[in-house]
Amino acid sequence: MADLDCYSTAREMARAVAAKEISARELLDLHLDRIAATNPDVNAIVSLDEERARAGAADADERLAAGEPVGPLHGLPHAFKDTHEVAGWRTTFGSPLRADYVPKRDDLVAERIRAAGVVVVGKTNVPEWAAGSHTFNPIFGTTRNPYDLSRSAGGSSGGAAAGLAAGMVPLADGSDMGGSLRNPASFNNVVGLRPSVGRVPTWPAVNGWEVTSVSGPMARNVEDLALLLSVLAGPSRRAPLSLEAPGTTFAPPLDGDLTGVRVALSVDLGGAFQVERAVADVVLEQEKVFETAGAVVEDAHPVLHSADVAFRTLRAWLFQHRFRTLLDKRPDDFKPSLRENIEEGARLTGADVAKAYQQLTSIHDRMRAFFEEHDVLALPVSQVPPFSADQEYPTDINGQPQTTYLDWMRSAYLITVTGCPAISVPAGFTAEGWPVGIQLVGPVRGERRLLEIAHAFEQATRVGERRPRLGL
Repeated sequence: MADLDCYSTAREMARAVAAKEISARELLDLHLDRIAATNPDVNAIVSLDEERARAGAADADERLAAGEPVGPLHGLPHAFKDTHEVAGWRTTFGSPLRADYVPKRDDLVAERIRAAGVVVVGKTNVPEWAAGSHTFNPIFGTTRNPYDLSRSAGGSSGGAAAGLAAGMVPLADGSDMGGSLRNPASFNNVVGLRPSVGRVPTWPAVNGWEVTSVSGPMARNVEDLALLLSVLAGPSRRAPLSLEAPGTTFAPPLDGDLTGVRVALSVDLGGAFQVERAVADVVLEQEKVFETAGAVVEDAHPVLHSADVAFRTLRAWLFQHRFRTLLDKRPDDFKPSLRENIEEGARLTGADVAKAYQQLTSIHDRMRAFFEEHDVLALPVSQVPPFSADQEYPTDINGQPQTTYLDWMRSAYLITVTGCPAISVPAGFTAEGWPVGIQLVGPVRGERRLLEIAHAFEQATRVGERRPRLGL
């Protein structure tokens, strides 16, 4: 058996399986042992089905032995985010309204990942309807941070990020509207990419022309993330906004360095949001990292004064459209913060929505001009380090009240409405040992270059190699 463990890279695992240095069965056993050791405390993997996983691993080994063509993720254990529909697997969306739902077909994300050869082990935990950046729900409970079990794992892809950090899975899929790939990546010292709209096609969808929510990859390092993006990306006739570049455009290896890269570094986008000092300190320390590696760093930021209202308008409008009928029938089956967000959408007018799209258009133009002068924007992923798992959300930052479950997420959702790809990369730790990521943002459709910059930054810091002590 190859000299692998649960923190080996996904690329190493896939290569070893393809070379028959380790079987899919043996690789699955490594991960099932790790899940057994850590998941009772972390609660990242839900709907675990060891029997089906073992059957899937056996099938993967038989196909390889028979000389059949195999995909780039062949034999890798995988758990899908519990908002991605997987045929034959319970998919709850974290809601009691879908507690027993079992889809009959895969959504497009699941279809592509399964076609790449993974062995499905279960799902990853999410907040109710993936709303909010703290992962808890009435079905499966709270997902906890592997670096400190008293802290939040973030969300909504919190189970995915915690599972990666704890070594339960080598790769993870997720989705992001207001930061749901980026915030949990920051909280768990892993990597999460929010791609440009259409880079990872979504199907089925309530609104095929929706521009705030996207699906994307998570991993423990940037090259593994690029591997998963190469599987997820590529055009689909089922998704009208899908981009034409094939997934292979993003496949590793990633080359290049930071020499001459023009970095705009901003802690708060000119006072657009509050940032806890521990997070600000980590972000500011990265100036030295960039400059030592040859980058040119400037204190600069785009003007995003209309981004807040645009995001909140479109989010409320979309939530109201999606959930209005369910809310009317079962109002007590929604957590209060989500119910209020849906009700806010009912008060919007057509003029409000039209104005939000006009604001998005202006923001896009400003970002295009900004990236003529800069290669990458660097800022906090989250305005706070991992907060108590007993809170729904942070209620104040630096003494400033955060009155809704969205207020503390501005550093992520203001970037959402730019349409630009953004990646969370490990950057440091607080004095308490809580992870802090940095958010790197590139121009629209510039994922390949952004991945190269993120990889070079990652190599300069090596922060992502620090593992939780849980179960070790």
